[in-house]
Amino acid sequence: MSEIRFSNLTWDQVITLHQVLDEVIPIHGRGNFPTLEVKPKDIIHVVKDQLIEQGIIVKDTRLNGSTASYVLASHNGMSYKDLDVIFGIELPSDQEFQLVKDVVLGCLLDFLPKGVKKEKSTLKTMKEAYVQKMVKVCNKHDRWSLISLSNNAGKNVELKFVNSLRRQFEFSVDSFQIVLDPMLDFYSDKSRKLTKELYPVVVAESMYGDFQEAMTHLQHKLISTRKPEEIRGGGLLKYSNLLVHNFKPVCEAEIKTQERYMCSRFFIDFPDVAEQRKKIESYLYNHFIGEEKRKYDYLMTLHGVVNESTVCLLGHERRQTLNMITLMALKVLGEQNILPNTSKVTCFYLPAPYFAAGGGSPTYYVTSGLPPTLFQPYHPLHFHVPNGRL
Repeated sequence: MSEIRFSNLTWDQVITLHQVLDEVIPIHGRGNFPTLEVKPKDIIHVVKDQLIEQGIIVKDTRLNGSTASYVLASHNGMSYKDLDVIFGIELPSDQEFQLVKDVVLGCLLDFLPKGVKKEKSTLKTMKEAYVQKMVKVCNKHDRWSLISLSNNAGKNVELKFVNSLRRQFEFSVDSFQIVLDPMLDFYSDKSRKLTKELYPVVVAESMYGDFQEAMTHLQHKLISTRKPEEIRGGGLLKYSNLLVHNFKPVCEAEIKTQERYMCSRFFIDFPDVAEQRKKIESYLYNHFIGEEKRKYDYLMTLHGVVNESTVCLLGHERRQTLNMITLMALKVLGEQNILPNTSKVTCFYLPAPYFAAGGGSPTYYVTSGLPPTLFQPYHPLHFHVPNGRL
């Protein structure tokens, strides 16, 4: 039986989509640059029109990832942070990549507040003021670029320009894409208003494959993926995020096997502990704005997965990674001036080398509902617990 990848949005879903596209999102400027007040529907429309005017073929525009999932299941308590928009275009050479960048930066000029002299703002200035990050990927399987516009609340507007992308989802619940062109065409006719009797046919697609299966996973907060070894980073950080947000695996036995692939791919892509820490810190920064109190649980969940499912590292490499995650978790607790329930926290201290008969170095164990974690610091560790001591 063939999979049905597509489904039309209901009236309620179209209204939710309209609310997302019509919401004003501030693009914050660095330094003294003014904030741009941008509606997604406006910037998508302007960028699309300018790309076409510059001779770039635009196949379609799509809402992607967590924002698309929110539109389809907002009644289920779903939320989103980044606004992820995909422009399906042709990028045959580096010239088109540069042209796309210039088009986006040029379009930002149109959103500068009244009274600001646009002629004094160059494309380079706009990039330095409003772009959080730019990515360009060009290899055998993938050809795309990303321009992320800054928002201090973590709701970045992410514009992705895709010629080809082999892997377009991590898990079934974030595999949805909503084709926006019918909505953009509807908006272009100012005489029409959205009503239950008159609204455009909007199509959603699940890149996972079976749309109804993916929707069931989304509605019931279930975890399912395919070939995680194809995902950059293995989907390990996203998987831990789903777990800490109370998503449950569809199949426990299958996910345990997939966890090993997730860990293996993560350590292939980020083999050095410093790289791993940088990636995890970036993930925390981008995905836990407003959810700071969940950072500790997230790190301990990640620790548990790495501890149980890592089979590709040597013993000392595995310990280094686990110790790094533990120290990050302790740092988070320190920043929040809290420690977990002290009945579940145990610290063991072995004497310093000059006290130890057999030599060695100070060793500490910290446990918090997990197997003991060993780390050997260069300096003594001090734990401060409000109203008490460890």
